[in-house]
Amino acid sequence: MKSLEGQEIDFSKFKGKNILIVNTASHCGYTPQYADLEKLHEQYGDKVVIVGFPANNFLWQEPGDNNEIESFCQRNYGVKFLMSEKISVKGKNKAPLYKWLEAKTGKAPTWNFCKYLIDTEGKVVGFYPSKVNPLSKEIIDVIAP
Repeated sequence: MKSLEGQEIDFSKFKGKNILIVNTASHCGYTPQYADLEKLHEQYGDKVVIVGFPANNFLWQEPGDNNEIESFCQRNYGVKFLMSEKISVKGKNKAPLYKWLEAKTGKAPTWNFCKYLIDTEGKVVGFYPSKVNPLSKEIIDVIAP
């Protein structure tokens, strides 16, 4: 997988850290969660790697290209955490990562800003629907017990 800037994302570099994977969109009621994802990144970046995956799967709420998405995230939310290139999180073009996440949890994203948490051992330990804030106790307690 590649970042918004076109660089290869090497997940092996995240060994020993938790990984929070989030499918994102720029025109969604949950889009303000970008701010809380950035706060999580700033406060707990030594314990968790956040990877945002822009996707246009839910009511076409991520219509932009990679450059537009990057500009939007930086301009409106100061996003510094890792963002992947735009992908699909459902349907026939679903990214392999999301196939794996669904196989491990039995849960697929139902909307934008669904979250999967992978622990320091590489095991998927949680699925959190859109309404669960990234700074919620249930996520923080796993990242920083």
